[in-house]
Amino acid sequence: MNPDLVAVFTLTGVLAAANGANDVSKGVATLCGAGVVRYRAAIAWGIAATLGGSLLSLTIASRMSALFTKGIVMVPPSATFALAVLCGSIAWVSFATIRRLPVSTTHALVGSMVGAGLLAGTVLWSSIWVKVALPLLASIAVSYLLSAFLNRVTRGWPQCVCADVERADAELSALPAGGVFANVCAPALAAPTIRITAGTSAECAIHSRGQRYSLMDGAHWITSGLASFARGLNDTPKIWAIGAFALTSDGLRGWQLLLIVAVSMALGGALAGIRVARTLAKGVVKMNHREGFMANLVTAVLVGEGAHLGLPMSTTHVAAGAIAGIPGSHLARLNATTLGRFLFAWAVTPVVAALIAMGTYALLRT
Repeated sequence: MNPDLVAVFTLTGVLAAANGANDVSKGVATLCGAGVVRYRAAIAWGIAATLGGSLLSLTIASRMSALFTKGIVMVPPSATFALAVLCGSIAWVSFATIRRLPVSTTHALVGSMVGAGLLAGTVLWSSIWVKVALPLLASIAVSYLLSAFLNRVTRGWPQCVCADVERADAELSALPAGGVFANVCAPALAAPTIRITAGTSAECAIHSRGQRYSLMDGAHWITSGLASFARGLNDTPKIWAIGAFALTSDGLRGWQLLLIVAVSMALGGALAGIRVARTLAKGVVKMNHREGFMANLVTAVLVGEGAHLGLPMSTTHVAAGAIAGIPGSHLARLNATTLGRFLFAWAVTPVVAALIAMGTYALLRT
């Protein structure tokens, strides 16, 4: 196989691994932030769900791969262009992961394609503005507002079920008085019976003496899996498309490149996904099960639909926007320092990636 082609597919795998390390937490960080499960278990669940989305991405999200193949720049297919784009994206995403910053691989790829495209061919600026910039910017605002709205209207929804067996009247004095569960979870003088009552997690923990079942735990697992699946649909075609620039009749086929991307994303998430997970889980806002559930629901719907329609939304932006929207108008709950770091990293991502890709292309061409 052509050495240039080997280099392209190797770096495509490296970029996919860097993406996995930085992005695997975007769908499952809320599980850790809400105290549902430990980081390793959450990341394993995110990897499995992402892998499913990755393997189906070229079928369900074919518009995304088409956009990143021929909708951003017009350049002749070449290993040189692909290598320059890959180097620009890998350098920044890897640096951000080391610094525990959740950045957008989409931003890095677009910036790298523009940087190398300025030297290699024609940049389709109108297409970038309509098909890339607007969806990326709008997704942040929409995810924030939608998350804030859903968390407001669902405040007070039952989060758990408590099942209590009524005891003898002698035990009445040992139970806390008053509260939501005073008349339903406390024992009565009648014959022993089982009473089932729904309430918030805090109320169940305080007033229930029997078995408690969290309604939100299972739902939270489902939405985190859906968000991770949507991330696989959204990110895989973009990375695949860069490697596809160098595909030849003598090289690997598209489905083989897809496997490289999917497996590399999983490996990257397993090796280094915990670094960014800690920042997203606890660094933005303290959340409970319901709030994390709603943030993941918003992320899954927006990113999944964007992948299907070919709108390159950033899972990073959508997930962070949804998490930041949890407190709604209670902005004092947000960590302003962490959000400031996020915004700075997002702003410089396309610029830094473009400069690295441009320099790499110029070096390779000479």
